[in-house]
Amino acid sequence: MRASIGGGRPRSRGQRTELFWALLFLSPWLVGFLIFTAGPMIASLVLSFMDYDVLNAPSWTGFENYMELFRDENVMQSLGNTFFYAALHVPLSMMIALGLASLLQRAGRRANLFRTTFYLPSITPAVAVGVLWFWLLNPQVGLVNRGLELIGIQGPGWTTDPAWIKPGIVLMSLWGLGNTVVIYYAALRNVPKELHDAAVVDGANSWQQFRYVTIPQISGVLFFTLIVGTIAALQLFAEVYTMYFRGQASGVSDEARFYIIYLFQQAFEFFRMGFASAMAWLLFVIILIITAIQIKFSKRWVYYEGETG
Repeated sequence: MRASIGGGRPRSRGQRTELFWALLFLSPWLVGFLIFTAGPMIASLVLSFMDYDVLNAPSWTGFENYMELFRDENVMQSLGNTFFYAALHVPLSMMIALGLASLLQRAGRRANLFRTTFYLPSITPAVAVGVLWFWLLNPQVGLVNRGLELIGIQGPGWTTDPAWIKPGIVLMSLWGLGNTVVIYYAALRNVPKELHDAAVVDGANSWQQFRYVTIPQISGVLFFTLIVGTIAALQLFAEVYTMYFRGQASGVSDEARFYIIYLFQQAFEFFRMGFASAMAWLLFVIILIITAIQIKFSKRWVYYEGETG
């Protein structure tokens, strides 16, 4: 009998047929992955070791682009802006989304209406969000400062004061957390009611039920949104580029220059494709490290049903 590859049992005709059809149906994804993901990644890795301006043939420069990353002050500043934004946006968006989801759980039959209302802003085009919030945050005529005036608070210069530009961007980013609200709402509905009933019998108040019953039961979902939200925050681009890099707010753009925006400028404004590719791979490594740290520490607080100990 002919042995299969790897020394295992030979596949039957039915198994080979099943494998053929599986690969056939997977082939559109595999081809798309190779052409639009794996191929460009390999090309960018090669270009990161070259000097390439699109107009002329690339020339090999070795690690020069990576060395320049640590000499360029704008790279470090844009990284700092990005980390500042992510450190504020991710926990705030998770806490607010969880609070809204908890309110949805108490809304009864009206939950579907409110769920749709919360979700709609998240499907608004990013460019439209950038334009909208640039005017909402306008220090003189924006509705945000007008609303603060009604309660006796002098609104800051969200788009003009360097100290308030990044907080203003964080405020803008909370506009689109509806998808997270929907995810948390679904997770909360899956928490067994019997666990809350048992906690009530044991004398737990509302906060203790939330802390010791609800949070552990949805910790897997919280961890998922933490990972996805962090990756998305580190790649923020369209909204901020629309708000600050189309000529409206010249002179303060350094505070709004996030890492992906600076990468875009290097690639498509200055045609430094090699340097931009090195920036992209640096961000890839940073995201990989942060994700690995999050996974490492998740073992301390993420609970999965069926685990013991």
